[in-house]
Amino acid sequence: MQIQNLNFSDAIAFISAIACIAGLLLLSGANSAEVNELEEAEQNLLQMSFTYWLLYCTCLGLQKITLPDWEVLLMSLKLTAALSYFLTFACILCLPLHRFAVRQVEE
Repeated sequence: MQIQNLNFSDAIAFISAIACIAGLLLLSGANSAEVNELEEAEQNLLQMSFTYWLLYCTCLGLQKITLPDWEVLLMSLKLTAALSYFLTFACILCLPLHRFAVRQVEE
């Protein structure tokens, strides 16, 4: 097992993974007794975006570890990273759209 050279973007991904863990801990500690459906949906979208980004950072980190004869694992890590990246983008895009839809219903 050998670790490839790490660069600045890998350090940013590592810091981002730590920030995602902190964000998930803050969101899990912010549960209040009276939460309506709309706030719960927003909290779920935030949790999903943090979780998907954490998965993306984890896949990037695991791609740096080189094992002999693990091309299939490397390909599945790349595919998982791409899917989690797009899911993160979708969750981040859905959050303001959800808020916009809620404001239109209230009016």
